[in-house]
Amino acid sequence: MANEQPTESIKTGKSGRARQIRMGAIVLLVLLVIGTIYWWFFLRNHVSTDDAYAKADNAMISTRVPGTVIKVLVHNDYAVRTGQPLVELDPTDYKVSVDRARASLDEARADLKAAEILVPPVNIATSSNVDAAQASLGAAMDAVTQTGHSVEQLKESRAAAAAELALATRDRNRFANLSASGAGTPRRQEQAQTAYDTARARVSGFDAQIAAQKSALSAASQQVARYRAQLQGVKSKRSDVAVQIHKVEALKAKCDRLKAELETTRLQLSYCTITAPIDGYVAEKSVQIGDRLQPGQALMAVVPLKQIYAEANFKETQLADVRVGQPATLEADIYPGHTFTGKVAGIRAGTGAAFSLIPPENATGNWIKVVQRIPVRVELDSPPPPQYPLRVGASLQVTINTKNKKGPPLLHPTWTAVSSKSSPKP
Repeated sequence: MANEQPTESIKTGKSGRARQIRMGAIVLLVLLVIGTIYWWFFLRNHVSTDDAYAKADNAMISTRVPGTVIKVLVHNDYAVRTGQPLVELDPTDYKVSVDRARASLDEARADLKAAEILVPPVNIATSSNVDAAQASLGAAMDAVTQTGHSVEQLKESRAAAAAELALATRDRNRFANLSASGAGTPRRQEQAQTAYDTARARVSGFDAQIAAQKSALSAASQQVARYRAQLQGVKSKRSDVAVQIHKVEALKAKCDRLKAELETTRLQLSYCTITAPIDGYVAEKSVQIGDRLQPGQALMAVVPLKQIYAEANFKETQLADVRVGQPATLEADIYPGHTFTGKVAGIRAGTGAAFSLIPPENATGNWIKVVQRIPVRVELDSPPPPQYPLRVGASLQVTINTKNKKGPPLLHPTWTAVSSKSSPKP
């Protein structure tokens, strides 16, 4: 009987260990099944990284004109709106430049108005002188023509008178011979002498008239030459009109130049008030009253926290199935338990090492393969809620759902245009 009890105890212990082994195997199998199901449904199509940080396209504020700071209207962490004044420079010098440019423009406009007023009188006077010279020349030429006709008529009349004188001369000589021979009467001789004297007087009269008309013709010809020269001189004065017109054009160009200079000085005056280009929060302020600023000098940054996005540095081995447009979840270390949602907006064209200040030279020396990381931009579906604002540089845990692989691995220009239109405005 004493030997039977130990045997039963041994059998009972073996059966208990067998049951424990079976239970452990069952539990292990159940955990394996549960782990497989969890991986299949929750981890299989997801990639995750904690090498992710919040970023924003900050606007660096700088001055466009040199000047001395007289007012600083904001401080770090201030919320600002687009167009809100941030810093004011001393505008005195620029106001003087505006006044000087305005005075120069007013002076040029007055000169232009005076020149424009002179154009019509000069044009009218020149036209009148040309018309008068042309009329005088025409009258002189008509006088030459008329005098020439008178000379021709007188020559014809003189020819007739000369013929009569020749006849009277023959009659006088014949009757003188007859009277000397006693054949003619004294009365007939006197009549012949009278006819001769009359004919000669007519010829002499025509000669005197022809000489007078020729003198008049010569004078008229000289007058024509004088009026023709006068007309040429008056016509040459038309260049004065052209000069005046060109002067007007030059003054117009000068007015345009001075107007542009005035607009430039006004712009420089407006730049004395430095405003916020976007909505956001002030950070890295480094300007104080009395500072002497130069163009391009950084004064502060405006951080658009409503436009914040995530830059997740995934291992290159994780990006095989990542596509633009895939949904993502983001968890910030600053807000445990709160999840942000977003979408993949782009995958960087190179690794972080490729764009570093000193990129690696793997073709030299001993080489050790290191898994590289490629930045992935994840944009939030909506701005962070007021109670959970994200700060630039905040650490994030980013998980991308890669189940839908229809999106492109690289942005296409049409995608870029669509995303820029759909992105919220600052």
